[in-house]
Amino acid sequence: MKRTLLGAALAAALLAAGTPAAPASALPATSSATAPAPAGAALADSWQPPLSTRGRYVVDADGRRFKLKSGNWHGAQGSWNGSGDLADPANHHDAEKSDQLPLGLDRAPLATILADFHALGINSLRLPFSNEMLHDQRPVPDAAVAANPQLRGRTPLQVFDAVVAATTAEGFAVILNNHTNTSRWCCGLDGNERWNTSQSTAQWENDWLFLARRYKDNKRVVGADLYNEVRRTVMDDANWGWGDGHDWWTATQRLGDRLLTEANPDLLVIVEGINWQGIPADGLFHWRPTLEPARTLSHTLVASDKLVYSAHFYGYTGPNHTGATGTGETHDRRYQELSREDLFATLDRQAFFVSADTGRHYTAPVWISEFGIGADETNPQGRAWFGNFVDHLVATDADFAYWPLVGFTGHGRWKLLDYDAQGRRSGILDGDDWRAADWSRLVTAPAKTGTVPVTDTWDQLNLDHADAVQSLRVRAGGDWDQGARKGVCPDGQRLVGLAHRDGRGLCTDAGAAGLTAPTGAFTVVRDERYVKEGDWASGYTKLQCPQGQFMTGYSVRGQAVSAALCAPATRALPVSGRTVWFDRGDSRPAGGPGGEFAQGNYKGQCATTEYVAGVAFTGAWAKGKTPDALLCRAL
Repeated sequence: MKRTLLGAALAAALLAAGTPAAPASALPATSSATAPAPAGAALADSWQPPLSTRGRYVVDADGRRFKLKSGNWHGAQGSWNGSGDLADPANHHDAEKSDQLPLGLDRAPLATILADFHALGINSLRLPFSNEMLHDQRPVPDAAVAANPQLRGRTPLQVFDAVVAATTAEGFAVILNNHTNTSRWCCGLDGNERWNTSQSTAQWENDWLFLARRYKDNKRVVGADLYNEVRRTVMDDANWGWGDGHDWWTATQRLGDRLLTEANPDLLVIVEGINWQGIPADGLFHWRPTLEPARTLSHTLVASDKLVYSAHFYGYTGPNHTGATGTGETHDRRYQELSREDLFATLDRQAFFVSADTGRHYTAPVWISEFGIGADETNPQGRAWFGNFVDHLVATDADFAYWPLVGFTGHGRWKLLDYDAQGRRSGILDGDDWRAADWSRLVTAPAKTGTVPVTDTWDQLNLDHADAVQSLRVRAGGDWDQGARKGVCPDGQRLVGLAHRDGRGLCTDAGAAGLTAPTGAFTVVRDERYVKEGDWASGYTKLQCPQGQFMTGYSVRGQAVSAALCAPATRALPVSGRTVWFDRGDSRPAGGPGGEFAQGNYKGQCATTEYVAGVAFTGAWAKGKTPDALLCRAL
């Protein structure tokens, strides 16, 4: 990695001196199988897959911080604009006919492109793809891989395979991104608004399981970015937690768990916020939710250290602005029209809070997986926005991915690298590009490095519409309360908080990491047989764990308590404790550790120095057997 950063710094120095770097066409033409890659080799030695998370940081297998310094190598998601002859480049975005392949393979050898990526100072790639590409069995046109003749006769997916193999062999981490359903340029009303707009949710899930299994043995394929820029169709919005067919939270929660349990337990599961809701017209509700809904409803995967949240920001869009001009344009401010202070506050509210707020159920790394601007941008507001945005990425030490890395000379200037028809390179490494100083500052900025300490984990359980059994051990044991909605903390955590209604819960390992015994049966409690140390909720029915066990799960039927699930502890547990009532108001520790886990409901929560030993409820008139009190005992 050090070698890579030096390459970026050297390029910046050349730019400052007015001396262009050697174009790719001046380099020896070598195949990816034989090309020497000293920078790639150094990068490969600098991190060990698989990746996981610790609090707000992504870490490698040795627990060392791995900052995602990424770029988007687009094209495999498709580039057709949606009308006209598919074979005519004029009908493709920026006339860059991708043939469902990462751009540039017709113009430069794969090894040369990857060497240029090293020179940019990045360590990871976001590789977009479409579901249509996965199923296309037609060989790619020879012209589409003219600079890589070894790829002739292959399908788009087989070319994608070769790109993934070569990229990871160079030491880059690869994150797969389901960008579109169909191979059509994103975005707007194009049939790709949701993961299930042009296909079923079942097909979406099956395609992901297929792809995750396909690359399971390549440990440098580190992540699954589940879908790109979820947004409104003509008639409907996507939502976060409604439990219907447009529920992005439910879809990603389910698929994330399936990927980790059925396909590849090593993957990072990357969930982007909702990109747009509402009708973009003055006077009508519309906004860009991004990650704001995660503050009160976050994801809890069966592996708590595999979740990464993602967001996109461009200067020409805004928190309430689609980015459109003309049709769809409103009078809301764009990001580039905000003051520096307002911009930073808005960014923090919409996305960066996820990593800034430690000790919350939503705390996770945030990856800004798209941002960018054109080299030909002349608007002073746009240029100032880019500098300010880079400042915020540096100040927050955030993970990032520039959009896009590769393009064709003369077809738009957003790319960092351009290749002409003869394979000659131009762009940010070659000549006068106003973005170069900001880019170099970003990839060489001081950042947290080295071993990241293991942190307390907080997770939320959501029983609004279905089970939330997040323990692999409990899942393996089958349905422990058939017909009820069940919530179970991930393995290694204990229940610490519960809502009065609607089944929300809070889990943690704070204060007692490794409390769950590796062996021993879990106990399902349905009556008061284990209440032996006094009546801690007089007049109420009490479900209490056996001595030496603690609550790790619960079940409800409608709103009524059905059962408690208790896990065996690794050590003797004290029996002294207190009753925490939450039937008439919140009862939580000062500061609300773990965050708001049941917005709009009363909730009770034990301290981080306690465990939940039982739950109490009553069937008295108008009470409905909802959770009313917790028995909190000292650890």
